[in-house]
Amino acid sequence: MNEMILHGLGTALVTPFKGEEVDYEAFAATVDWQVTTGVDFLVPLGTTGETPTLSESEKLQVLEVALQHAAGKPVIAGVGTNSVSGTLANMRLLQDADAYLIVAPFYNKPPQRGIYAYFKALAESTKKPIVLYNVPSRTGCNIEAETTLALARDIPNIVGVKEASGSIDQIKTILQGRPEGFSVLSGNDDQTLELMKMGADGVISVASNVFPSAVADFVHALQAGKFAEAEKMDVRLAPLFKALFVEPNPIPAKAAMAQLGLMENSLRLPLVPATAATEARIQQTLKDLF
Repeated sequence: MNEMILHGLGTALVTPFKGEEVDYEAFAATVDWQVTTGVDFLVPLGTTGETPTLSESEKLQVLEVALQHAAGKPVIAGVGTNSVSGTLANMRLLQDADAYLIVAPFYNKPPQRGIYAYFKALAESTKKPIVLYNVPSRTGCNIEAETTLALARDIPNIVGVKEASGSIDQIKTILQGRPEGFSVLSGNDDQTLELMKMGADGVISVASNVFPSAVADFVHALQAGKFAEAEKMDVRLAPLFKALFVEPNPIPAKAAMAQLGLMENSLRLPLVPATAATEARIQQTLKDLF
């Protein structure tokens, strides 16, 4: 399972809406596009998917559509909350996923020993692989390198980490100390080049929602050790990486996908559509890319 899931390019999928309703037809088309353009695995129901705004029935149907259209590619479902009971409920609801992506418990501001105990309790409740998700800008707490490494060493079905702390030093420590078979994935598109040159295994990307073929080529070049080629691709993609985070994710990504005709530019409150300035920047970025 680890070898099958945790390498290369995974897309942190957006959840399309048509007005107030989930647009499952657009979501299915998005997954089909991802699969045919070279993405290695799919990550629905994460941050980019506006998952906190989805009902249980919507989460379940999003996962079902992803699995139906994945063409055998692994599907890692985001299930994290800020309580053991809440996360376990999501794990039961989304039990058909190939693996679980579990964010650090947000708002509670736990100490490192609490983070360790939280993930240990969750891992002991399932045989499925678990991928840690560290994104302190969203959660208010950082999974420190020593905690990640302890979980990696001690718990067999904790098989990787999506690292979006932004700390190169922290991620380097994890790369240097990780046990065999534990995967490290960039959680930031703009750090993929640097981290994969250091030995990271891939990326869970927002940008690949918008331009999956180019991001797949970029990541696969890095996997093949074609660093000079990948550096040129990074220069080309850098404006997209930056533009997609000028407002909180997935606001710019939804704007971009709407401009490409892939879905409506609809989000659920408290998120709102992009400003006119962001729309203009996205439009120019896409014009330059395509």
